Amino acid sequence: MTPNDKGPLSNTAPLGDTAPFADCWFLSGPTASGKTAVGLELAGRLGAEIISLDSMALYRRLDIGTAKPTAAERMAVPHHLIDLIEPNEEFSLARYVAAAETAANDIRARGRRVLFVGGTPLYLKALLRGIFKGPAADWELRRALESSIEVHGKEWIYQRVQAVDPVAASRLHPNDTRRLIRAYEVYQLTGQPISHLQGQFDRARPPDECHVYVLDWPREELYARINGRVEMMFAFGLVAEVKQLLAQGCQFSRSARQALGYREVLEYLAAKRDLNDTLASVQIRTRNFAKRQMTWFRSLSECRWIAVRGQVDPAEVAMRIAP
Repeated sequence: MTPNDKGPLSNTAPLGDTAPFADCWFLSGPTASGKTAVGLELAGRLGAEIISLDSMALYRRLDIGTAKPTAAERMAVPHHLIDLIEPNEEFSLARYVAAAETAANDIRARGRRVLFVGGTPLYLKALLRGIFKGPAADWELRRALESSIEVHGKEWIYQRVQAVDPVAASRLHPNDTRRLIRAYEVYQLTGQPISHLQGQFDRARPPDECHVYVLDWPREELYARINGRVEMMFAFGLVAEVKQLLAQGCQFSRSARQALGYREVLEYLAAKRDLNDTLASVQIRTRNFAKRQMTWFRSLSECRWIAVRGQVDPAEVAMRIAP
């Protein structure tokens, strides 16, 4: 299928509105950087309620691996956009932004400030700069592409995207089939590269015009914290949690399987690796994920960097953000 098979669309949907989030505060950072503890202190200083900025905290029953705030922490400060969907469901970026707008408006109606806390950079960028709302999904085209991928492998769709949109291909991992399909779909439906359409709305702001803070750890300290967190996840029962979900007939969506630790534990339970290799694989994948998070954050001019190291006092860090 070529772009002319359907004909380019005369226009595409506009940029998602960023106005609902102009007065919000944001606390982000890589995984295991201490966002939850600092966020609780910062919410207290601001008189804020917290909206989760974590794509995996949306899933009910995925608790240990996603490091959700505890029940006590949620009692101390109201949290929103946690435990919204089942593991077999998908949750689009547009759906998240819409839910975040509703939650933010509800918080303001109670006379409270809005504080986003979490580490999903794509969500952060969407709230700060809006999103390109492209053409609706063409499920017939998607099924055809998925069939071709089954026959030819993931490299096939990556090569197709490289041919029509090399900029998008350079930004996507060759194994990120879902986003590669979307990039190719948008080109087929509009006749324009998705990178060009998205780039028209990539409006950056200087950091002093917004309240966006990123916890910045020395790499070796961060990696040590990540390794320790993964060990705690297993000690606290990550494997048992996944076993229970499977026993309940739980099916994991493609997105839910990407939650750090869950894919590896599923493979362990399918006898594809032993437990020690599973733990080590989760540590490696989490460190790599943290590296990608930091790359994203550095690309956002809105971010202010908060240096942290050693034995962190969350109250002291919060005071540096909001004196």
